[in-house]
Amino acid sequence: MDTSELIRSVPTDLFLGGEWVPSGNRATFPVHDPATGDVLAEVADAAPEDAMRALDAAVAAGRDWAATPPRERAELLRTVWSKISERADDFALLMTLEMGKALPESRSEVAYGTEFLRWFSEEAVRIAGRYTPAPAGNGRILVTKQPVGPCLAITPWNFPLAMGTRKIAPALAAGCTMLVKPASETPLTLLLLAQIFAEAGLPAGVLSVLPTSRAGDVTGPLLEDPRLRKLTFTGSTAVGRALAEKAGRSLLRTSLELGGNAPFVVFDDADLDAAVEGAVAAKLRNGGEACTAANRFHVANSVREEFVTKLTERMASYRLGPGTDPDTTLGPLINENQKKTVIELVEDAVAGGARVRLGGETPEGPGWFYPATVLDDVPRSARILREEVFGPVAAVTGFDTEDEAIAAANDTEYGLAAYIFTRDLDRALRVSDALESGIVGVNRGVVSDVAAPFGGIKSSGVGREGGTEGIEEYLETKYIALR
Repeated sequence: MDTSELIRSVPTDLFLGGEWVPSGNRATFPVHDPATGDVLAEVADAAPEDAMRALDAAVAAGRDWAATPPRERAELLRTVWSKISERADDFALLMTLEMGKALPESRSEVAYGTEFLRWFSEEAVRIAGRYTPAPAGNGRILVTKQPVGPCLAITPWNFPLAMGTRKIAPALAAGCTMLVKPASETPLTLLLLAQIFAEAGLPAGVLSVLPTSRAGDVTGPLLEDPRLRKLTFTGSTAVGRALAEKAGRSLLRTSLELGGNAPFVVFDDADLDAAVEGAVAAKLRNGGEACTAANRFHVANSVREEFVTKLTERMASYRLGPGTDPDTTLGPLINENQKKTVIELVEDAVAGGARVRLGGETPEGPGWFYPATVLDDVPRSARILREEVFGPVAAVTGFDTEDEAIAAANDTEYGLAAYIFTRDLDRALRVSDALESGIVGVNRGVVSDVAAPFGGIKSSGVGREGGTEGIEEYLETKYIALR
């Protein structure tokens, strides 16, 4: 399917109560191509009354969906997995068009994102409780798990498919209904996903997708409605804090996957070639626009020059261009504001004494492009060591001792992902234990895995997604005391 045909085939209305409908006030908003700035499509702009209609539908569908046999819920998820797999090229192209990433990156996301549907189709039939005698001998303890109820998911723009399936799949597997508010930059992918769910026979009201350019206006009333029982959000820490405050008033179950500032620690005994490959994967996956992206490179001073030289050579091989170009390996940033943020962080570091070893200059022409960039000798005062860059910039600084490396790695309010490279197993385990992070990659630059729990500590959020833990976020525990 070519680009124009694909865009025309994607629904642009709200998916509400099993139907495609315009927004209540008939408003729309544009979706832009980051490679050109051109408008790809006009999408229905949900209003507060649309959100309440979607919640009404979710509540109405909730009892029957919760009572649907787990095997039937599982088979529906499996059907959606199969249908998306058949249309993998369409989903990949659509993500590249609205998010900007190079096509190989989009294809990888389709493979990753669909696996959540398959994984949680398998978990749906494994929801278990327990039955034991009371220790005092005066009865029996029965523990069961039940769906939380109607959920609200707010998804980010950087992984338009995977961040949706990572939330939708466990919720539906658990027997919950769900409303999804996709990022305004990338709503088309989730609208196409909703179309696939409808084709697979999902009952009306179980899933609604509500794109909007006025997120607070739409989500605010939902968070105040006592019928909503769960909030799951992936995005910035600032927004997550604000949402958590609102959710706290209703004591909503809350999962928050927030910002990161991942350290990448290279010890003097590391395999430097492997470390460079891991660094490139951890830095340039998704063009650097990933919460798990390596942000700060702490490298033993005895090997730092060799590491930086090799890293510079490797990152220089990345070709900047539109994500649809088959020769492109690094696409544009999501929008002009993100481009300005990256420029400001690089300029601040250079002003403080950092050396530009690669990149650092914005190309001319349309689109929101920024090249692969390596900064060495980054001063500790630089903002780029404390703020999430969300772009293809590697900021390198040195250390002399293991304790110094651990202290530098932990010197952040965030605690999502961290990476270490060493040949010493004792050191790998010792440092992994010491790092204040929910995820640690040892001698590897890609850590996300559908079968593993994903989430952070400190200002990087609460809760876990994926793994056997992911479905627990959508289940309540009930204790029944039996005589």
